[in-house]
Amino acid sequence: MGSYCRPSWQNLPTCGETGTRTGILNTTQHNAPACDVTRIVLSSARDSTDSVAASPASRIVLRCMKLVQITPGAGGMYCGGCFRDNAMVSALRKAGHDVLMVPLYLPLTLDEPDQSADTPIFFSGINVYLEQKSALFRHLPGWLLKPFASRWLLKWAGSRAAKTRASDVGELMLSMLRGEDGHQARELDQLTDWLKQHHQPEVVCLSNALLVGMTRRLKAELKVPVVCLISGEDAFLDGLPADFRDTAWRTLAERCREVDLFIAPSRYFADLMTRRLSLRPEQVCVVPNGINLAGYSVPQLAPNPLVLGFFGRMCREKGLDTLVDAYLLVKQREIAKELRLHIGGGCGPTDEPFVEEQKRKLAKAGVLDDVSFFPNVDHSQKIAFYQGLFLFSTPALFGEAFGLYLIEAMAAGVPVIQPRHAAFPEIIEATGAGVLCE
Repeated sequence: MGSYCRPSWQNLPTCGETGTRTGILNTTQHNAPACDVTRIVLSSARDSTDSVAASPASRIVLRCMKLVQITPGAGGMYCGGCFRDNAMVSALRKAGHDVLMVPLYLPLTLDEPDQSADTPIFFSGINVYLEQKSALFRHLPGWLLKPFASRWLLKWAGSRAAKTRASDVGELMLSMLRGEDGHQARELDQLTDWLKQHHQPEVVCLSNALLVGMTRRLKAELKVPVVCLISGEDAFLDGLPADFRDTAWRTLAERCREVDLFIAPSRYFADLMTRRLSLRPEQVCVVPNGINLAGYSVPQLAPNPLVLGFFGRMCREKGLDTLVDAYLLVKQREIAKELRLHIGGGCGPTDEPFVEEQKRKLAKAGVLDDVSFFPNVDHSQKIAFYQGLFLFSTPALFGEAFGLYLIEAMAAGVPVIQPRHAAFPEIIEATGAGVLCE
């Protein structure tokens, strides 16, 4: 096929043109409060010629800052929050900031170099689980617990058991929200003591609101502001068993009062969580997510045959079954007989039965040979996946706070089609790189 029109990532919104575009900060030119400084610092992670979908951040130049980013790992599972935080830390370091990335629970599984590789893993997933289940374990001497925090053991454990669904971890999550009053208080003390000795920060940034139980102790011990990124916590909390759901929301709202600033990736999610957590309007700002554009390019020729793509965790929540059903309907039309479907993204042990169900559905319709699966790809494979598409859709209907997969597709010049739901209209209106469906 000849040349065809793809949306160009150059048309996507980026940060303000700041001279050298390094985003390096210098407080001698701005007397902003710590939380305002942090907001600009985090915005500067997107202020680069190598990032897209960034916020129109302030053009103020501030000094470099010493930051701590605390991010929970998901073991063998791919995690959008891990990707976002890892890319942000990398960009902030390139901008001249002194950033320490602290992993929690399990090692991070990433498709780019791990910015937390040289940092110990705190709140070892094994210790956290056993502290929740056993009063005896909570009183063991600390030296007995150190072996359970080794990276190789946690990596092995994470590859075999990854309970990340709300229905599996309600009691544990509620204990974590209680912070110094929860069963994992010893883990919190170890984290704060280590930070005081090794990397006393000016600001601490939490990866998600489910970590705000740490805020009171972090602020008391480190004497610094705490900032929290928010994205998708509502779906997780609403998925808790009824015995925990209301208590979890109430406990979270109480603990959130202690956080200096929340950063949401979309106006949709900022408004939603402001309402559900009774946050003060000045406590919340919006900084859209960004990605590293290194390696992306826009092909000049359409794939032949044409390929529709899905990328994200291969689960019901991301709408994979919805897209498969839509694909089967479209394939009934003569014009789409040759259309292919490529499905990529994270696929863990708990997702495999659902994926097999979709394969059986496709086989029954006689089109399984026209569908290819690309589970757990690395960074270069992911870019190649996007560049092989003609059209992209991940029709999540659970209330997506952003959707990194959209700007990844756009970076490869692939137009997107998404439901008119959650943050999708906001992103497509800002970029002009897709259409919405009802």
